Amino acid sequence: MDGKFTVFSGIGTYDEDWEDPGFHQNATLEIEIVLEGRGIFEWAARKMGIEVGHVIVIPPGIPHRFGAISKIRLGVIHLQHMSSSLSGIANKLAQGGKEPQIYALSRLDRDRFEKLLREWIYVQNYPLKEKEKTYAVWAEMLLLYLYEHSQADLQAMTITKAADFLRENLRQQPKVADLAAMTGLSAVGFRRTFEKIYRLSPKQYQQQCRMQEAKWLLSATDKDMNEIAEQIGFSRLHSFSQWFKEAEGISPSQWRKRQLRMND
Repeated sequence: MDGKFTVFSGIGTYDEDWEDPGFHQNATLEIEIVLEGRGIFEWAARKMGIEVGHVIVIPPGIPHRFGAISKIRLGVIHLQHMSSSLSGIANKLAQGGKEPQIYALSRLDRDRFEKLLREWIYVQNYPLKEKEKTYAVWAEMLLLYLYEHSQADLQAMTITKAADFLRENLRQQPKVADLAAMTGLSAVGFRRTFEKIYRLSPKQYQQQCRMQEAKWLLSATDKDMNEIAEQIGFSRLHSFSQWFKEAEGISPSQWRKRQLRMND
């Protein structure tokens, strides 16, 4: 790592007539997240509209500018002199660093990222015993979150509406036609695009979300099995236990006991 690692983050809100006075470039890697509203992003090769959920990764040295179309709220991260591990994640997001990259976060993932970003901004203003190490850990976590949850296919901005619905409504089993209607696509087009983005069918995706929620409830709460089963969409405990065992090889109660032993 050449030079001292530096990181700056913030959240800014701008009126609809706001725009950068001109093109500018930074010595840092810049990441902008549209948390609310719509705007424009421009660099030498392209001018494009950006909207809530878009993530713009701008490598160092690229002239660019932002402007607002409506009232807009932006989260920003600047990084310089990164460690090798942090640079590795940053390079994956920057995809070679020759031009800006645009990604999309679903509404749920954007909301969760904003909570992390706000907590990180608070940490920056707190007296720390290991300041540089703490900054590096937080920076890596934020970049990893973006890398794991953002989609390079901007069609995801439409498809994630249906994905968020599946994640938020685990008790329901909507038909593909109903999900497609949320996105304005035909059932065939929706299924094809959904599987391209998530590498799972809508039903498989919801089952994955059910399992994630079940494991979280088993490991992080003291809710009983009936309550957990009902919360993720099973009306009978037996059906939940059988489903869980088929996927994990052990019953949910055994899985919970194993997690407790591991954490002792």
